[in-house]
Amino acid sequence: MDLVTGSFAGRFARVEPRRAAASFVTGLLCDLQIKTCWQLAEQAGHGRPDAMQRLLYRAKWDADAVRDDVRKVVVDRLGDPDGVLVVDETGDLKKGVHTVGVQRQYTGTAGRIENAQVGVFLAYASRHGHTLIDRRVYLPKSWTGDRDRCERAGVPDDIAFATRSELADDMVTAAVKALVPARWVAADEAYGNNTSLRARLRELRLGYVLAVSCDHLVPIDGGKTRCRADRLAENLPAIAWTRRSAGDGSKGPRFYDWAWLADVGADGDPDDDGRHSLLIRRNNTTGELAFYRCWTPGPATLAQLVRVAAVRWIVEESFQAGKGQVGLDQHQVRRWTSWHRFTTLAMAALAILAICAADAHTPDRRTQPDMIDLTVNEIRHLINVLLIRPTRSITHRLRWSRWRRRHQARAKRAHYSRRLNLEPQP
Repeated sequence: MDLVTGSFAGRFARVEPRRAAASFVTGLLCDLQIKTCWQLAEQAGHGRPDAMQRLLYRAKWDADAVRDDVRKVVVDRLGDPDGVLVVDETGDLKKGVHTVGVQRQYTGTAGRIENAQVGVFLAYASRHGHTLIDRRVYLPKSWTGDRDRCERAGVPDDIAFATRSELADDMVTAAVKALVPARWVAADEAYGNNTSLRARLRELRLGYVLAVSCDHLVPIDGGKTRCRADRLAENLPAIAWTRRSAGDGSKGPRFYDWAWLADVGADGDPDDDGRHSLLIRRNNTTGELAFYRCWTPGPATLAQLVRVAAVRWIVEESFQAGKGQVGLDQHQVRRWTSWHRFTTLAMAALAILAICAADAHTPDRRTQPDMIDLTVNEIRHLINVLLIRPTRSITHRLRWSRWRRRHQARAKRAHYSRRLNLEPQP
């Protein structure tokens, strides 16, 4: 833990927020059902949640600078020249209208339109491991078009509307400028269908394997005509398909049938010197198809493209671990700065687990043939059992119970008073 928390200790001018940040990250790794400032302060042995709340709201520190420090630690341990940057988004269901970025919008978390806040994330994956390294909160036009609302949520004046693909562009560009070792970018249809993002990745000379929709138009015949991706799949002979594993799952290798149209027309500038192709994946049980628009600055093999297409799913694993293990979705904060601070510290906690998993990896299975490698879940369990000392003092727990009930009583009186004052008089 000290490797990660120590990397950004110098970002705090005062010792109090520095200690609070370390305790905050430790608390996120604890076996707490809910990981808000109240619970984290109680776990840390504080008498009140003030220090944790001040860390997220008023303390002076730069969340982006801490993000950069965490990213550097991750790259130093997990970095590989053949690394993959993976873009995706996740939504957190919210009530009300005051939390930054919240509105009724589609989120894959619920699989439908809900009142939600959406964050766009960048993950880094290599043969050593994977974790989240960057984040942006998505502000819909209903927010950026209402400056009073933005001001109440603490959104800086220079923040304008940006699509989710533009946020992805921003994070990938920042990673390239920070010399993150990566050769590839992977993303789902929401980003793969975006022409501008694909053009930007080619400008950065990053190879990509981006999922696209079935109606994506692919240039053929030297770019003279365009054909839907699913129509191209219909006309492929049986010999065009080859069965390959998309990586190992919990129940064994995940085999799919793959077809590779290795020479399609340019995706934009006809003078582009890269290699454009279309990759098609077929589920050998259901027959369901998935399509990927691919580009590489130099020659590539089918095996490479299949590997990158499969790597995209690691971001889902990172979201699952982030929410299930370190409370990534439990930020009960409303303001711009607080969201970025909480999310950054959660990413630091997740980085600790990813680095521990990499350090515990056993490349030679013959040394421990009867055990799997340590998982992120098991590592967090061991951290709790071996390193984190829980506060077992009955007096401390009872003091917190009394504090919570007094606070909740004050809040109840305030809510009742406000409601009664708003009721029309008879």
